[in-house]
Order: sequence, then structure tokens, then C-alpha cells
Amino acid sequence: MTERGQAAPGRRTVIGAGAAVLGAAALGATGTAQAAGKPVEKSGGHGGHGLGLPVPTVIGHRGASGYRPEHTLGSYQLALDMGAHIIEQDLVPTRDGHLVCRHENDITATTDVSAHPEFAGRRTTKTVDGAALTGWFTEDFTLAELKTLRAKERIPGNRQKNTLYDGHWEIPTFEEVLRWADREGRRRGKPVWLYVETKHPTYFRGLGLGLEEPLARLLRRYGRHRAQSPLILQSFEPGSIQRLAKLVATPRVVLLSGAGSKPWDFVTSGDPRTTDDLVKPAGLAWMASFAQGIGPTLDLIVPKDGAGRLTTPTTLVRDAHAQGLILHPYTMRNENTFLPADFRRGTDPSAYGDAFGAFAAYFATGIDGIFSDNPDTALLAAADFAAK
Repeated sequence: MTERGQAAPGRRTVIGAGAAVLGAAALGATGTAQAAGKPVEKSGGHGGHGLGLPVPTVIGHRGASGYRPEHTLGSYQLALDMGAHIIEQDLVPTRDGHLVCRHENDITATTDVSAHPEFAGRRTTKTVDGAALTGWFTEDFTLAELKTLRAKERIPGNRQKNTLYDGHWEIPTFEEVLRWADREGRRRGKPVWLYVETKHPTYFRGLGLGLEEPLARLLRRYGRHRAQSPLILQSFEPGSIQRLAKLVATPRVVLLSGAGSKPWDFVTSGDPRTTDDLVKPAGLAWMASFAQGIGPTLDLIVPKDGAGRLTTPTTLVRDAHAQGLILHPYTMRNENTFLPADFRRGTDPSAYGDAFGAFAAYFATGIDGIFSDNPDTALLAAADFAAK
């Protein structure tokens, strides 16, 4: 990781082997087999910000969640096999303080907990970051209890094929993921990169289940606490990133929600700033004092109009790069319902649209990487971008 005050890296790097993992047949389908090895000579970009990552970096969002139930070892393994450059984990705690990989602490939609009569009494209503939620929550279960559950597809209406894998995998602990990554790294002869988010850190700290300290202990135990470690930390709460910066040197990214939103730690502390303030030069300079990048929603890069079509890009990429920050926006998915209206095809919201067109539009803005539920599509799109 390029430290603050050192010169920023130069031009974009080679897309390279990440796309090649897909195999010649898959690459040949789009004519990008040779182009995948060319250097990218587009404007902007920070060469992975000294991390040794390809640019555009393809981040497997919750693994390969377009094809397998999210945050399972099956989803992570598929993303890695597809060639994703980094694989994402979201962390929430159990009642006995273990960190497990779930997008939310509400596990109603992502596990078979509702089919377990022994846990019927655990269903409750809680207020998490100002939102009232009814369901089952990880902080009400021990790790041993959570291990009796099995993961399932979160959005079966859109991804019916993924339901084939319901019940196949358990909820992984983050330590299990670290061990998996180390095993796969040794087998492949290169590190497996992880992208790790602290979920609702203020909420959990209020329950006596702070995330940062146990996370830092695990990073130190597995040697991923250094500035050059193959891991990026992320959070929607800048305060969580500041806390982590005091504990480990691991690279850090501040996630940013939509325009007008406010980080929850700002709400609880009375900080008047919103996301609109953070994406201005002064806000970006402030985040650059303790983070190496930002992860904005794609709408902060290219807003949509009332019909859901892309409009003119904002200056966020240029302004963030001016502060030495990388940009890893979220999230690209192949289905029509998740794509900008410009790139939807047909009337079935769950059918694939023109994802390649959407990727091309976003890559053209100069972003350094992107989160995608479909790493194979993202890698082919990145190879296409490199070839132009």
C-alpha cells in the first residue's frame, strides 16, 4: 500500500491472469483472449494504489453471489475459481463474540432459521441503525447454534437457479475464511485477497460486541495486519475505519451510501455532515487522512435520471484521485432489475441485460475497480476495456 506522502503509482496495470483463469473458450467468446494481457492506457486510475492489484480490480461481491448463496465457502470458492481479484466478506458477531460472515445480522432471508422450531422464540423486533427489523439476529445465537443452520439464496425471486444450493453450506466464521484463503494461497502460489467489511459497528459496540478489536486480533494472528497485506478493510462508518487504523496497518476504504444519506456514526455523534459533504474535496481530503480509498455507490459516480437512465458522470473520480484515493464502487449485477434502464433488455426483470454495456460505461469514468455479483462477467468486461 502506498503510504500517505509518497508518490502515487502511475498508469493502469495489466489485467493479466485474472481473466485468463476463465479459460480460453470463455474469453474467446468475446474476442478478448489476447487483449487480456495488454496494459490499460486509460485516463485516471492509480494502479491498484500500490497494492499490486489489476485495474480495474474485480471484487467478488459476497463471493460469486450471482451463482451461489452469498457469504458461503461455496460462493467464495467459485469467485476465486472464476478469477476474481478480491473476494468480499461482511462481518457480524455472535452472542459469544465470534465474527461470522453474513451481509446482515438479520439472518431471516439468508438461512433456514425459520425452519428450526427450537429457535422460534428467538424471533424478535430490533432497531438497527434506525430501522425496525423483525427476524432472527446473529447476536442472539452462539456460534455453536449458528452452525446448526444452513445458508440459502437471499433473493430467490431473481435467482431461482441459486436455490438449488439451499442448505448445502453452513455460515462460515471469518477465521475459517482466513484459513481457507491461506490454503488456497499456498495451493495457487499467490495470496488470496479478501475485502472485509465491519457491519453496523456502532450498533454492535453498544451491545458490548465491538467488531474492530476482535477483527484486528484475527488479522494479526494470520499475518494480514500490515500495509502490504492482501486484504482491504471497509466500512460505511468512517469512525470504524479510524478505529481500525489505530489497530492495524491493513489498507482501508470508506464506503459511501447514496446522496443525502449519513453514516450512522455521524447520526449518533451529532456530526452534521452527509455523504454530499464527504464527496466534496474537503470531505475527500479528510477521509484520505486515515483511508486509502472510497467505495461509493455507483450512483455517486454516474447519477440516474427519473427513468433510471445514466446521466453525466460527476467529478467524484477526478476529485478522489486528486486526493490519492482509489475508488471501488458498488454493485454491478447482470439482471435487468439491477441495471440502469439504458442496459435492460426485454421485459423479464430477472433476465440478463446488457451488463457489458453497463460495465463499459462505468469503467470509462476511470474507476479503479468494481464490486460485482458476477465476477466472470466483470473480468470479461475488464478485458474488453483493456483492449480498447
